[in-house]
Amino acid sequence: MIACGVEIKSNDAIICIMSKENNLYDIPHTRVQKISLDNAGDAEQVQKFQFTFAKLMEDYQVTHVQIKGRALKGKFSGGPIGFKIEAAIQLISDLNVEILAGSFIKKELSRSQIDIDFRDTGLKQYQEQAFTTVFAYLESQNNAYNVQPESNNQED
Repeated sequence: MIACGVEIKSNDAIICIMSKENNLYDIPHTRVQKISLDNAGDAEQVQKFQFTFAKLMEDYQVTHVQIKGRALKGKFSGGPIGFKIEAAIQLISDLNVEILAGSFIKKELSRSQIDIDFRDTGLKQYQEQAFTTVFAYLESQNNAYNVQPESNNQED
């Protein structure tokens, strides 16, 4: 499975693409580490951003995208341009897009059997949150196979 973690900051979608096969993680070198939306008020610019993001995901054969969730209101809430970026990514038809809460990411990282030192990944410092988002997602997929689901069937 090839997945992409996204952290939205200001008018940038910071990305980290990672794959996991046979419990081995691989972080391919990508041609860009972030994609910017220059003018969020211009529909053509939003479409250009969406096309660029979709093309990048297609080129690297990414099927799953995880966006690090942001607060909707309050002191640490995300800005309006960030939510436009989020919507543009969510509306790409060929991608399975999820928004992961910070608490989910933290929980999965604490449950992980693998400890990857970010400095050893070769990524830029500003990609750290995108990296932890996609790593937590891939680890949760691993944990999902190891944990038996609880039966909530009440029709018995």
